[in-house]
Amino acid sequence: MGKNAICGAIGSHEIYGRYIDDIFFTFNEPKAKIVAVIKKANDFHPNIKLEATIGSCVSFLDLLINNKNGILSIFVHYKPAAEPCVVPFVSDHPRHVFSNIIRVVRYSSILGIFEKERRSFQLMLLYNG
Repeated sequence: MGKNAICGAIGSHEIYGRYIDDIFFTFNEPKAKIVAVIKKANDFHPNIKLEATIGSCVSFLDLLINNKNGILSIFVHYKPAAEPCVVPFVSDHPRHVFSNIIRVVRYSSILGIFEKERRSFQLMLLYNG
């Protein structure tokens, strides 16, 4: 499911991304057409239903993607209930946990947002000792 059910409706100039069971795509058409595409995708399999978030600012995985006048800006998305914490480098956590630290650099598409995230990260380090 997914790409075939959805990509037949979106143009080649649009963006489509998928990670396991999360899908992100851009669609520059009226909202009614987007709703029809989601309905078609939901009809593809009776046991799989897509939950859609439609708007100019949406979260996808740990990103917040904002479309302002056709320009996509990407920010780090923090879940509202998540506590700010950092895993010490001398711990038994899996290696992939440590790579999450560099996501602030990779995900910030605007220098000012990167600087804000860097300051927040420094405060989190101070908060956690």
